[in-house]
Amino acid sequence: MPRKKKLEPVEESSVNPAIVQEKGENIDEDLFKEEIFSDEGTIGQGGIDNEGIAEESTQKKKSSNKKNESEETTDSDAKMPLVDELEVLNYNIQDLPGVGGTTTKKLQEAGYSTLQAIAMTPPAQLQDDCALGEKTCEKIVQAAREALNIGFQTADVVWEKRKSIKKISTGSHAVDELIGGGVESGSLTEFYGEYRTGKTQIMHQLCVNVQKSVEEGGMNGGALYIDTESTFRPERIVQMANGQGMDYKKVLKNITYARAYNSDHQVILVKDAPRIIAEHNIKLVIIDSVITHFRSEFIGRGTLAKRQGVLNLHLHNLHRMAEIYNIPVVITNQVMSKPDTLFGDPNQATGGHVLAHAGTVRVYLKKGKGDERIAKMIDAPHLPQGEAVFAIHEDGIKDVDE
Repeated sequence: MPRKKKLEPVEESSVNPAIVQEKGENIDEDLFKEEIFSDEGTIGQGGIDNEGIAEESTQKKKSSNKKNESEETTDSDAKMPLVDELEVLNYNIQDLPGVGGTTTKKLQEAGYSTLQAIAMTPPAQLQDDCALGEKTCEKIVQAAREALNIGFQTADVVWEKRKSIKKISTGSHAVDELIGGGVESGSLTEFYGEYRTGKTQIMHQLCVNVQKSVEEGGMNGGALYIDTESTFRPERIVQMANGQGMDYKKVLKNITYARAYNSDHQVILVKDAPRIIAEHNIKLVIIDSVITHFRSEFIGRGTLAKRQGVLNLHLHNLHRMAEIYNIPVVITNQVMSKPDTLFGDPNQATGGHVLAHAGTVRVYLKKGKGDERIAKMIDAPHLPQGEAVFAIHEDGIKDVDE
């Protein structure tokens, strides 16, 4: 008579307590087998030889693996392209590995409340702004980039993103045509020129027009206005709003204003801007003008390198803001005169090459006859050079023939 195979001890947690009786009693081997081999076909710790059940287990595992591979393929194919993912700002940064309550609080207080903001920020800057460790910042940034699938993409994806760009009208059809339909979202647009050429007037007009519908040349949102020269005038907004047939009280409420008193204050306001953007449905950020405090505080060649370094970082923060929130960022700039110029226009933009390279679109404003002004396209990656004439009226920026 064949000897029964000795059963090895099994953990109590994996066996029905009804099977394991008091010590010394015999165990019902058939009931024990049924308990060990679950419905999923997993072989228990008893190591019982049962070819039928083991084969069923193997088949189910293979089926499960094929299902997982299929799901992975489907997930990979169904991934949204980068352009769509960057427009969704409702990710929870606490889902990033290593980001707990304390780290989340530090990130949010520094203005990094979305995965996009973290993914597009250099780890060194994140470390300085949030007082976190170097390795921690590197891991957080890398995890955010992987979550958003930021990397190489084909040109057709970029083309689809370009189709979704929104634009705000300047009020003049001629100027809009010159700059490609209006100031565009996701980019940094610079208007520069000497005094009384219409820089601040255009900024006021954009604050009004951004509140219009998309069909009317707006973005259905508010404006964030950082004033460095104390030239913002609410009464001018009232005139322009009335000229557009809009309720000036609502228009004023949708403009968030801040007066920057020095370059450090200006930099801090820009860093705090993401919080304002999220809370007040901001669709346009304006700095008028971006260079004023830097010119007055950094004097002489000895401070030039430091000034350009701080200004460069400031401009990159503005550029990232435009891309992260898919909104237009518009700045004004001043000019300086070149005394050695014998022929032509002696004026050139301030800020040097750092500011010249920062803007996506660069427009030079000049004086014309009477209320007329001339806008000249200086630089744009997709637009030809040209000029447009516009006029400044009591009710806003208009075409000359209006």
